[in-house]
Amino acid sequence: MFLEQVDLSKNPFWKYILGSFVIIIFSVIGQLPLTYVLIESGPVSPGTDPMDMLRNLDKNLQLFLLLIPFVVGLLGFWLVIKKLNERSLLSVTTSRSKIDWSRVFYAFAIWGMFSIVLIVGDYFIAPDSYEWNFNAKSFAILFVIAVALIPIQTSLEEYIFRGYLMQGFAGIFKNRWGPLVMTSIIFGCLHLFNPEVEKLGYGIMVYYIGTGLFLGILTLMDEGIELALGFHAANNLFTALLVTSSWTAFQTESILIDISEPSLGIELVLSLVVLYPILLFILSKKYGWTQWKTKLTSKI
Repeated sequence: MFLEQVDLSKNPFWKYILGSFVIIIFSVIGQLPLTYVLIESGPVSPGTDPMDMLRNLDKNLQLFLLLIPFVVGLLGFWLVIKKLNERSLLSVTTSRSKIDWSRVFYAFAIWGMFSIVLIVGDYFIAPDSYEWNFNAKSFAILFVIAVALIPIQTSLEEYIFRGYLMQGFAGIFKNRWGPLVMTSIIFGCLHLFNPEVEKLGYGIMVYYIGTGLFLGILTLMDEGIELALGFHAANNLFTALLVTSSWTAFQTESILIDISEPSLGIELVLSLVVLYPILLFILSKKYGWTQWKTKLTSKI
């Protein structure tokens, strides 16, 4: 069983707290190239908003610099798992004897298809809400950066929250619902300073926490993070390639720019009430999930 793979005598919870700080330190080190570029881009005066300075950079350069901390953070995570917790990467990935890549690719493909259909469908329904932004050269550079680095970003987040911390909290709560709730709340709070929060208000935290719960349910029902890895990668990658807007965290040379005024209510209902349950149903049928109550709420 996925949550039971931790030897608590060798991995008390303080190691997970220390490990999290080490990963944060590595991520901060990964921000040094961004800091250097911002300083070199022009004089910095008191009260200057770093976000304004960032937005003045080339969009592909922006994306590259924003993703580098995740690459360095992943190195930190690997060192924490190997040296501090003395565990294998497999043990925080899945309860299976090896990583099931077919699960990763299936979740990636199905959510990628959902994303394409939704974005293209909305474009044809409300074309005035979008501007065509395609530039072959810029998009080609974006494609290389996104394909190479976005899966690293999303994988690090899944390994930390649905793998590392979910197993760590299991040692405290001695049940399944506690780690699910705690990691989802922390995952949501991680996005608290995203520009989307400033634009849409704190209500969007319901979406972030709800998405964390959804990914946690995938992990607990499937006894591994493979499906969460595939979903998260597809969600961020296809969004970066297909559509961006002036108020999102990632500003990319995507095919479309969304110029409409966002509606939080519609986004919440569509994702949390419609799409996520549909995807859970599809995956449960494909992988034969049973005993939902036991896998989500039972004691360990």
